[in-house]
Formats: sequence, C-alpha cells, structure tokens
Amino acid sequence: MLRRFKILFFAIFLSCSTEQVPFDLGVYPNMEYPVDNPENSQVAALGEALFFDPILSIDSSISCGSCHKPEHAFADHLAITPGVNGVTSTRNSPTLLNVGYHPYFMREGGVPSLEMQVLVPLQEETEMHHDLVDAVARLNDSPYKNQFLQTFGDTVASFNLVRALANYERTLIDFSRPIDLLQLDAKPISDQGYKGGQLFFDKAGCAQCHNGPLFTDFSFANNGTPLNFTQDIGKERLTNEESDRYTFMVPSLRHVALTPPYMHDGSILTLQEVIEQYNAGGEGHAYQDARIEPLGLSKKECDQLLAFLEAL
Repeated sequence: MLRRFKILFFAIFLSCSTEQVPFDLGVYPNMEYPVDNPENSQVAALGEALFFDPILSIDSSISCGSCHKPEHAFADHLAITPGVNGVTSTRNSPTLLNVGYHPYFMREGGVPSLEMQVLVPLQEETEMHHDLVDAVARLNDSPYKNQFLQTFGDTVASFNLVRALANYERTLIDFSRPIDLLQLDAKPISDQGYKGGQLFFDKAGCAQCHNGPLFTDFSFANNGTPLNFTQDIGKERLTNEESDRYTFMVPSLRHVALTPPYMHDGSILTLQEVIEQYNAGGEGHAYQDARIEPLGLSKKECDQLLAFLEAL
C-alpha cells in the first residue's frame, strides 16, 4: 500500500512540473586556434605554470591567478582587485572561463586577440606593472629558460611567452552547467529556474543582449548602472566618440552566479540587486541604453529569473 502511494505521489508531482523544452541557444562554438599558436598540451602546461606564478609581476607579488581564481570561476570576489603595491584600477576582474571564444577583449573591446590581451595586465601599472623586456629577461634567468627550450626550442621571448599564456587560457572551457544539461535533454533544471528562463527570453528581454550559448552578443551598451564619473569612460577612450561614452562590452552571463560582485566596476554586490536594478529600469541617466526600461516583474518572477541565472 505504501509503495502504491509513493508511486501515485510521484506521478502527481511529475504532472504538476513544467514540461522543459530546451531553450534556443544556437550552435555551441568550436575553439579556434591561430595558425601561429596551434593547440598544444605542452605549451598550455607551460602557460598554466606562468599563469599562477607571481614572477611575471614587477615585485613578484601577484600572478594572473591572483585576480582569476579557479575556485571563483576564474574571477574573484572583490569589487576591484589591487595590483602591485596595492594600486587599484576602476574595473572588476571578469571570469576567464570560455574566454577563448571571445572575438575581442577588454571592456571596451580594443584588443583583437588573446595573445595581445595577455600583455595588458602584465604591463598595466594598476596590475603587474612590469616592463615586457624586463619580464622576459627575468624568465631567462630562471628555471623557465629550460622549460621554454624544451617547449619551443628557444629561450624565452615575448613571442612565445604570450603564446604559452594564451594557449592555456583557451583550455578554460566549461559547458557543463545545468543549462547545458537541459540543452542535451540530460537533466531538467528546477521548475523555478525554467520559468525564469522563459522570462529571460521573453518578458524580461535579457536575450536582446545576452543570447547564444555564451549569453552575450559582444555588443557595447550602457546598462543604466549609476555613474561614478571616474576616468573610465568605457569604449570612448578607444574610439574618441562621445556616443561611446560609458559604454562597455556586454559580458557573458556564463557562471554569473559564481562571480560576484557585478558590473564593470564591481559596484553591485549580489545578483538579486542586479535584477532589481534592471527591473527598476536602471538609473535613468543620459547615457543609459534606450532598451533599458522598467520590466514590471513581480517578486516571484524576480526569484524565478535569479534561479535561471544560477543555472548558467
């Protein structure tokens, strides 16, 4: 009798659940490697060692991994991560997971390749603040010299240094989140999360910018985050166009629940607060994108949207 009751209860539970049809995310991308930096496990292993070694910073105090921690989806939980000597910039550290699929890099999109991007934090005064020539000389005076000889058949040079780091970063791939299991019909997400997904792609309008398997279209916009009037004017510093002032590249929402705080400046602490800001229609300042307007979501719908974001 008890067994029959359990079976009946389970059948009723299933009948009350939302039928989950995979969302249309398009085709998942293939990783493309440059001709002069092909996929190579030995090169990637060397890049991984360099990534987590503070030898690349001017005072050997921080590494790439200081701001991009594996346990935090290769981001960190600080609004702004200090560089050498405690100097800070104006930007939050983004996740590096799936970064190899990006068409360009930095918040203003001014760097066209991953090989070029790895040079930015190395030399930036608010990060590692290291002259490239000196960094190469230091590596050639270290055990890395032999590792480069074994890997590249040559001593350390800027050319193979950036290729080792970029080769490693292209291995940082993760499409194993609950949303991916749903797409494979392998495992449903929670009913709460699925209803949040329906809101994401419809009423909330999130997919206007956050679409595709990476949940970004890599466009540039101002999302209504309150202006702090720092020197960080976004894409304008690249284009010198006033129309680009305070616009930043739309970030991927992959692993977004694992990478607080949020926005380019780390000014919003929780994902719930991010949803509240969008639901309110942003700050409403002159630079805000016209697509940002009040959403009219109820508290229940906001909770559903949060559950969906946690599945990404």
